Amino acid sequence: MYSEISKLLKEGDIQLKATQDKICVPVVERIYKKMKLGIKFSGVQVCEGMIINGHHRYIASLLSGCSIENYPWEKAPSIDVVQWPNVTLIEEDWDTVAKLLKHNEDDAKYNDISIEELEELLK
Repeated sequence: MYSEISKLLKEGDIQLKATQDKICVPVVERIYKKMKLGIKFSGVQVCEGMIINGHHRYIASLLSGCSIENYPWEKAPSIDVVQWPNVTLIEEDWDTVAKLLKHNEDDAKYNDISIEELEELLK
């Protein structure tokens, strides 16, 4: 998936602007897989066309062809735009086992399914 993400960042028609300079490939892969399985996610927080929170969800939604809502949000004065081609892809997983479990619990709750149902989908 690294090459698909890289191509999107360098050549894709990406409407929203980045405000973080790194994207974790394994995080995008997990969200992408869940989106393809029909799991819904909370929207991306946006201010003046800039992503404030939700870069990984946004990229996964573009790759999967699944829509994700954008919500208006406030921007801290220190936030600057990062050009998508300048965003570094990190192949090391940022999530710990505990954090993965928390994400799955949150995703199950958001989708009104049990954690067991979610885990079965992910097999």
